[in-house]
Amino acid sequence: MSAERIIAFQGRPGAYSDLACRTARPGWTTLPCQTFAQTIAAVHDGQAELAMLACENSLAGRVPDIHALLPQAGLFIVGEHFQRVEHCLLGIPGTKLGDARRLHTHPVAMAQVRGVITELGLEPVVEFDTAGAAEMVREWGRREDVAVASELAAELNGLEILRRNVEDAAHNTTRFYIASRRPDTLPPPGPDFMTTLLFRVNNQPGALYKALGGLATTGVNLTRLESYMLEGSFSATQFLMDVEGHPETPPLAEALRELSFFSERQEILGVYPASPFRRGA
Repeated sequence: MSAERIIAFQGRPGAYSDLACRTARPGWTTLPCQTFAQTIAAVHDGQAELAMLACENSLAGRVPDIHALLPQAGLFIVGEHFQRVEHCLLGIPGTKLGDARRLHTHPVAMAQVRGVITELGLEPVVEFDTAGAAEMVREWGRREDVAVASELAAELNGLEILRRNVEDAAHNTTRFYIASRRPDTLPPPGPDFMTTLLFRVNNQPGALYKALGGLATTGVNLTRLESYMLEGSFSATQFLMDVEGHPETPPLAEALRELSFFSERQEILGVYPASPFRRGA
């Protein structure tokens, strides 16, 4: 089967990652995978052209699996997507709010809907996936069991939306990397680009401060910085960062030259258009 216009994601059909795929790549076929490692492998193995990889959430912070897998993934970041997380309370057809007794969802989603749990006096039951919880509610066919998942999960599983937007915070948004086995042709320099790269520094006082100093002096905005422990050491000497700009434009090019002077290694993982979401964030 050709991988053309197939995008892989972690989760069950109807998961927020599935919704992100359909929003970012309309008309593409989405490929559900059980784990992030399998999602990455689907691209390497030619099952999918792209992977949609959740990397951070405005409430929950970084996504630990991607944080660990990305440096060795061997994929190139070719885009980013921001997906608003709008939790819906779902039940089998005919369910009323008063029927609900147990709420099933992913642990991260559970922490984001404490208000409705308290209001309705529901027993929280943790499941492996939001869309998976919706599938189980459908299979059980019990009005006392409800799920928190996406509108897409309701549509795919024939469930009714008992209440929309049950999340506690309206700004709940997940950012995704869109990754490919091959890098896109480096776009010509211009505004509204993001660059993601890995770098290592010597494990000594002030090394990170010196490495990043060029960003400040050239006016480059650093939007994400993550540290990694290497080779069993508890000294964090490898870092992943997202910065605004194109590596061939003067501000970022100058900052990267200074970074190379103070770092042992640099590896650009992707240069891609900044999401329009950033302009309104």
